[in-house]
Amino acid sequence: MSEPYRVVVIEDDVDVAIYTRTVLEKRLGCVVAMVTDPRRVQEAVGILKPDVVITDIEMPGVSGLDLIAGIRELQPDVPVIVMTAHVSVDYAVGALRNHANEFLTKPVSSADLVSHVSRLAEASRQAAANAPERQVVLAIGAHPDDIEVGVGGILAAHRAAGEDVTLLTLSRGMRDGGVRTAWEEGSASAASIGATLILEDTGDQQSTESMIDVVRRVVAEVNPTVVYVHSATDRHLDHRKVHDATIVATGAVRTVACYQGSTATVEFHPNRFVTIDGFTDAKLGMLAHFAANTERPAYLDAGLALATARYWSRFGEGQYCEPLEIVRESGQVTG
Repeated sequence: MSEPYRVVVIEDDVDVAIYTRTVLEKRLGCVVAMVTDPRRVQEAVGILKPDVVITDIEMPGVSGLDLIAGIRELQPDVPVIVMTAHVSVDYAVGALRNHANEFLTKPVSSADLVSHVSRLAEASRQAAANAPERQVVLAIGAHPDDIEVGVGGILAAHRAAGEDVTLLTLSRGMRDGGVRTAWEEGSASAASIGATLILEDTGDQQSTESMIDVVRRVVAEVNPTVVYVHSATDRHLDHRKVHDATIVATGAVRTVACYQGSTATVEFHPNRFVTIDGFTDAKLGMLAHFAANTERPAYLDAGLALATARYWSRFGEGQYCEPLEIVRESGQVTG
């Protein structure tokens, strides 16, 4: 037998709440969480992770429409049924604007309730089963701003899709201010797209073996499904060392791809071109956090970043692309 549907019922009228729960439990075998206090809604949704939410449009101290917005923050795709005793065009329009899937007028018959819940719950489960796997992303760079130059647009797109993104930077870089400046610039850049920064100041003489240990530790913490790192075809020794360490340390990661860094050579041969249309502003915003109060390296120039992405689009789709060398992309992993 399939897993019972999970339903959260938000209703301050206890009699209506009990009626709704009883019908769903008896007729559909649902697991039902009954919430009569709107302050407990997010807790119930977070714990049950429902297939369907049913809410009254009028709750004490808060609008049912505001509740929908809060629910969507926790579980964006969950179907929501709004019920009300007040038939009004304004109510209906408001519900739809807040992404309610159904608008029902009380009293709701048991047959209608069962029909709507079963249909929406089954559609929700089918959509979840067919949805692409949610990625967990780790981007690795030798110095502050390396990652943003290479895959800033791609990372912004991952975050826009609701996916977790972590940036691992393995040194403070050479700009004045040392670790403090590296942290302030890097964390502000990451925060601009809602990503997380890990800064490990491994130092100028860090061995590849020590870098491997650092990357392995972070991979164990983050558990990424996708890793982005420098290409091996790079004239900067630090970039090549980070590449080598990452390849060794990410054998259990299904997808590993190399980006074009600021010192990549003409031997960089990408085989994937990711459209970043709609995310160029986010990329430029990330770059803007670096060397803002000092002389900026040429590779941080916004015009150059856009021109580079525009060039690579000739091999992909859209107006702007970031290029990648795919090292591994498979359901199979190595030890």
